[in-house]
Amino acid sequence: MSLGKLMYKKLKTEDLVILAQKDDFKALEELVKREQKRIYVTLLYLCKEDSKVQDLTQEALLKMAKNISTLRNPKGFKSWLNHIVMNLFYDDFRKCTKINTISVDKDYSTDNYVSNPTLEIPDKQAKPLEKCLSCELENLIKQEIKNLPEHFRVPIVLRELQGLSYEDIAKTTATNIGTVKSRIARARLKLKESLKDYIGKGV
Repeated sequence: MSLGKLMYKKLKTEDLVILAQKDDFKALEELVKREQKRIYVTLLYLCKEDSKVQDLTQEALLKMAKNISTLRNPKGFKSWLNHIVMNLFYDDFRKCTKINTISVDKDYSTDNYVSNPTLEIPDKQAKPLEKCLSCELENLIKQEIKNLPEHFRVPIVLRELQGLSYEDIAKTTATNIGTVKSRIARARLKLKESLKDYIGKGV
């Protein structure tokens, strides 16, 4: 590995963005390497069909590369890229699914809302043994998340996998924070209910 590549690996994302905006191909290449797995995993949980994940990931990375010069604030790169990913997902979702109408008048912030339940999704960076032990549970969780209605699936994936704040999720999904919190809480409860027998076995 050349010294140049090592230098790019050590740079902060913000610095890589600035260099990429100046047509530095190696900086852009490093950004692609850093983001492709996160994008892929996010889409893997969001998309009903796994066969679409690779193509959507590549499309997101291509849009990132083509439009990075339009990003005004390099510090907002993660949020900007997330919007690209979510727009691609929603575009594909609309093409393939008849979206159920959700009443904008309904107050989801108090609809069976539970403030504390948490969902633990197996860490992708776990040690080899831990990965082995959690593989079956991880696959089950992924499938159960895919089975959630879209308005529950999207916010919990953005929260648990991407680590977005409630505020950012509200902006991305064009909903209020109360609705976001309610949907995430309800999604967690649904997942816990569907996984309770499996988890009770003590994997």
